[in-house]
Amino acid sequence: MGRIAERVYTADADIARLEGLVEQLPDEARVELLLADGGTVTGAVSVRPTVQTFLDPNGGEGINGVVRIDDARDPSHAHFIWLDMISEVRRLDPLVDPMPEPRPG
Repeated sequence: MGRIAERVYTADADIARLEGLVEQLPDEARVELLLADGGTVTGAVSVRPTVQTFLDPNGGEGINGVVRIDDARDPSHAHFIWLDMISEVRRLDPLVDPMPEPRPG
């Protein structure tokens, strides 16, 4: 991936939103992404994305990130989606409790 992003963010609220999306996109989660342009992408998260520093086309530095989604209908096809283009993440698989309650025993 290059170091140039069409849009980068520096405001704390914007960065917090991007980081919140990262938390909703763990490895191998099955998701439907609602996009800012009204489209949707459905598939599996390849690897949890990270926010990174990029330059915008004018050379301004800021934060954004990309998530790879393996298409639900054709897993050999990958979508690379900029985090800022995601309006909503809908989980299609059950959420797994990372810390299950201990069983009495």
